[in-house]
Amino acid sequence: MSSFNDQGFPVVHLSDDGWSNEDEATATCFCGAVQLVLPLQKPGLINRHICHCTDCRKIGSAFYQSNITVLSTHLKHTRGSENLTTFSETKTIRASTSMENDFCKTCGTLMYRRGERFPGLTILRTGTVDDLGLAEGRLRPQVEQFIERRVGWSKPIEGAAQVVGMHGPEDIEGIP
Repeated sequence: MSSFNDQGFPVVHLSDDGWSNEDEATATCFCGAVQLVLPLQKPGLINRHICHCTDCRKIGSAFYQSNITVLSTHLKHTRGSENLTTFSETKTIRASTSMENDFCKTCGTLMYRRGERFPGLTILRTGTVDDLGLAEGRLRPQVEQFIERRVGWSKPIEGAAQVVGMHGPEDIEGIP
């Protein structure tokens, strides 16, 4: 039997205070110790994408990851910033540059990634967003990248741009 918070969101983790409105939404780790507020509109919301790269596979323990890229200046830490631990790597899929991965110390949820190649941007995991309905609409992926590494049983997302390697702004221009 599922439980729901006051906003009608299913409680799928140990926190029950998630919310969303027209401009922002919360993203919470599994145990609820870390909560962020992310933008749902431009200029703070940059894009929504699926990544099939091997880095995302390993760091996310899945064959692809659903991501939301936001301007770091528009990301708010509501609670638990002190409960984040960082793992950094310098040998990434595209280049030998630093990529920082921020996890909840308690439950291990990967909250976001920040890379030297992406100054001023934060890449959040869509699965941490508390309003699950946003993934069907406003946070639906616009683009799939590294499609050459997609597993055979995974099919392209209808309407999403399909990009070999990493996408750039020109790959998503005009896509809502």
